[in-house]
Amino acid sequence: MINFNVPPYTGKEIEYMKQAVENQKICGDGPFTRKCSEYIEELTQTTKCLLTTSCTHATEMAAFLIDIKEGDEVILPSYTFVSTANAFVLRGARVVFVDIRPDTMNIDETLIEDAITERTKAIAPVHYAGVGCEMDTIMDIARRYNLAVVEDAAQCIMASYKGKALGTFGEFGCFSFHETKNLSMGEGGALLIRDVRDIEAAEILREKGTDRSRYFRGQVDKYRWQNYGSSYLPSDMNAAYLYAQLELAEEITQARLARWNQYMELLTPLAKEGKIELPYIPDHCTHNAHMFYIKTKDMEERSRLIEHLKKKDILAVFHYVPLHSAPAGMKYGRFHGKDKYTTKESERILRLPMFYKLTEDEVEYITGQIKEFYK
Repeated sequence: MINFNVPPYTGKEIEYMKQAVENQKICGDGPFTRKCSEYIEELTQTTKCLLTTSCTHATEMAAFLIDIKEGDEVILPSYTFVSTANAFVLRGARVVFVDIRPDTMNIDETLIEDAITERTKAIAPVHYAGVGCEMDTIMDIARRYNLAVVEDAAQCIMASYKGKALGTFGEFGCFSFHETKNLSMGEGGALLIRDVRDIEAAEILREKGTDRSRYFRGQVDKYRWQNYGSSYLPSDMNAAYLYAQLELAEEITQARLARWNQYMELLTPLAKEGKIELPYIPDHCTHNAHMFYIKTKDMEERSRLIEHLKKKDILAVFHYVPLHSAPAGMKYGRFHGKDKYTTKESERILRLPMFYKLTEDEVEYITGQIKEFYK
């Protein structure tokens, strides 16, 4: 069976986790946590990176830090994971969904301005598949209407827009290091902070509402309860696992890109025949091969193709059910404008196996079976 995903593994993870145990510092903010944070800061050129227990928690932290309150509205795409919306709904906000672009599957930046009301507090763009949203337009709208921007960059490590790392445009950016992502710590994430003035509040929020981080830096003689907070710190053993992959981040990305390009080359003939559609990468975006997907004619054809591939020991999957059509989406949000592409495109998309050690032969076999189906 060719699985849809195999969590990345480089060979040094266990060694580094053993070091974390031997350091006798396995809770949050140990040596490996610091190494990971510094690596990501250097990689993305962000002001501050705080590792978190998940991208979900990073997004929840961002919602706290931009002071989302009951009755506020946040604009986002419906085609995203539930965490993007949940982070704001938990604070009492109403989520306002707008349609996506059919080419990148990202939020349609031209529809955002019309969805703004006097209650709008923030925009939460989602960079689908590690391909950047049109951030110049989004940031211009945010500046003109005095809105915060929280980037859901869950799939975006090693990806950029016009040479700038995704996750570093808005006030906050959120990475995921879940086992399905390009780099993994099992469960985990990171909060990227743009403005130095937000760092102390973020540290307090992440450290159960205390100034413990300042205490460990020797800036105060004891730490105290300063504000509301929770525990968003991952174990240093998780960070040790991640650091082994950060060291090889470029190698892992290039390996994925090689398989992504192979998929593209082998499936282009089918696309030219009009049988399927392939991913689109704008010239000003550098993606990270987080996923490779095709689009079938419709949901019925996709279901038949999934079944065909399953019989050939290939696990391919579809992705999000649009949030606005889910019970909680109808309860906590509304769709602004027309759903021209969100539902239609979501019913056509099929994600093919993509992981670090996927082989040339496996991609050749997978694409061969897809061609067989369309015969």
